[in-house]
Amino acid sequence: MKFKGRDFLTLQDFSFEELRFMLDTAHDLKRKKKSGEPHRYLEGKNLAMIFQKPSTRTRVSFEVAMNDLGGHALFLSSKDLQLGRGETISDTAKVLARYCDGIMARVFDHNDLIQLAEGADIPVINGLSDLLHPAQILADLMTIEEHKGKLQGLKLTYVGDGNNVAHSLLIGCSKMGMHVTIGCPEGYEPDPKIVEMAKENAKKWGTTIEIIHDPAKAVENADVIYTDTWVSMGQEEEQARREKVFPPFQVNNDLLKHAKSDVIVMHCLPAHRGHEITDEVMDGPHSVVFDEAENRLHAQKAILSLLL
Repeated sequence: MKFKGRDFLTLQDFSFEELRFMLDTAHDLKRKKKSGEPHRYLEGKNLAMIFQKPSTRTRVSFEVAMNDLGGHALFLSSKDLQLGRGETISDTAKVLARYCDGIMARVFDHNDLIQLAEGADIPVINGLSDLLHPAQILADLMTIEEHKGKLQGLKLTYVGDGNNVAHSLLIGCSKMGMHVTIGCPEGYEPDPKIVEMAKENAKKWGTTIEIIHDPAKAVENADVIYTDTWVSMGQEEEQARREKVFPPFQVNNDLLKHAKSDVIVMHCLPAHRGHEITDEVMDGPHSVVFDEAENRLHAQKAILSLLL
């Protein structure tokens, strides 16, 4: 398998075998981190990190990952770049490629990532876009494996709106042989093209991809319940309307009663406690939210070490 030099824009670009190798690498790097075993595979490498959107986990995990791997990360906000003054994304990509060994970008518009990847002859990594969040989902798959011992045949239910996290869960989980159900209000479904892509992936395993508008029915027999904020960055003008529509989809103890007794609960963070998830669930025995957050570090080390 060849990883070096490739972009990481969507999990759809990688085969089951490649994703399996990435996950195995992430587990191994976590073991090495915990044991203190050296793993400085990127000595002398530099990662440019472009942030159009702020983030706690994305910035810290990628920066610490590069440091642990022996490399260096440069934080570049919109104020640090000339993009706001009219320089094209392609020109920025070409210049950064002369200085750095990889680019991680957290952007509003997924097309910006595509333009970065087309302009740069170094790996471009999706740190989040309006369409997809693949680095998060690699960490999520790693977390599910840690707590369930497998991926294939498990049912994951995502409860919320069909956003970038839901899209990448559809792709990543279907690639790995999981059943995926999206429990969402009517009018807030995921992109139909992403759903069809996931259904094509699922054909290999004979698994199911479902969109259900009843949250209790959606989580029936779920091994994993996953949720996210009801109002993503850039959707603030919709906040009042969304807060009227989504309360029936709150992940609370009543909803968990409809899932399997050993269900685990996940959230990509930041969480708005009392909205999409209650304190009782987030801090309760089913929650693996902070294991999931930690695994961003280890999954991203795998991405970086393989691509760079």
